[in-house]
Amino acid sequence: MTTTGKQLFTTLTADGKLTLEIAEETFPEPTGNQVLVKMEAAPINPSDLAILTGAADFENAEYSPGKVVATMPEPFLSGQKGRHGQRLPAGNEGAGTVVATGDSDAAKALMGQRVACVPGTAFSQYAIADAMMCLPLGDHSAEEGASSFVNPMTSLGFVETARMEGHDAIVHLAAASNLGQMLNRICQEDGIKLVNIVRRKEHVDLLKSQGAQYVVNSSDDDFMDQLRSAIAETGAFLGFDPIGGGQNADHVLKAMEQVAASQMKEFSRYGSNQDKKVYIYGRLDFAPTILTPSYGLQWTVSGWLLTPFLQRAGMETVVKMRQRVLSNLTTTFASHYKTKVDLEGMLTKEAILDYRQMKTGEKYLVTPWG
Repeated sequence: MTTTGKQLFTTLTADGKLTLEIAEETFPEPTGNQVLVKMEAAPINPSDLAILTGAADFENAEYSPGKVVATMPEPFLSGQKGRHGQRLPAGNEGAGTVVATGDSDAAKALMGQRVACVPGTAFSQYAIADAMMCLPLGDHSAEEGASSFVNPMTSLGFVETARMEGHDAIVHLAAASNLGQMLNRICQEDGIKLVNIVRRKEHVDLLKSQGAQYVVNSSDDDFMDQLRSAIAETGAFLGFDPIGGGQNADHVLKAMEQVAASQMKEFSRYGSNQDKKVYIYGRLDFAPTILTPSYGLQWTVSGWLLTPFLQRAGMETVVKMRQRVLSNLTTTFASHYKTKVDLEGMLTKEAILDYRQMKTGEKYLVTPWG
């Protein structure tokens, strides 16, 4: 038995045309540990936009019902050569009801349950998911559970990474985001000191109203003074940056080094011996990452991805993280949305130009059935 339904696909061709379209798709019967989920809600996360919109020109794209064709500029076209010609599904996570299962016990146990899942194909009316990557939601709605994986597990992953690397304080950029607000709540619960970097006064007020102690505004003239002071008070020498482009990581490393150097008893031409690290975990800014020779030689800039982290952390830690998310889904890990759109609504000019900006507090939720 097969099931049919609508699904979103994204295709980038060698001539620079990025096509997003809704198509009727046939979904196979799940086998083994697989389940078939009737998708009810899926958030548009920044991580989805990498293949969904990228750096393409959607201001001047060709729009028609359920389809849009945009032009991908260089160097982004050549940089994605590996996907040229591939018709890819999209949507990292979502929630829905299991309507068919494979023959494994784990899969069968989920039959008829509402679950959160990470199929990578969530912008669809149906999706095949692995039972081991499904989280039964119990009495929670699909909307409440739709964002229960990427942001919650990422924010928990930052705290676990800090512990694994011997840190008890964190610097976080773009800190007023949904993820940033979750991280703020987790750090308060776990006694982790958190330096929040934002760029607007209203974001400072938002986080402070949620109990944040250290909130630094990068738009202020005394930004670096604020940052140095917060790092000195917290001892935060580990940072997480979702912006990527520009000098955000550079500013953090520079402030870390200036604090560490000020605490040295003797001068060293090589800078302080304090380890300083910034993980880049997103690309909100497609500009080049700029680093300057101003923080000695004891520093690291690295990438952070959720799936490799979970593999390193081990199943016991992952199970604890997932249980914590489920137990606090409407409190610590609650997500909020600006608006809801169906699959066709995702591909209107108004929607694309809005959600691709990834503004704080303005996340979209896709409801595939309208």
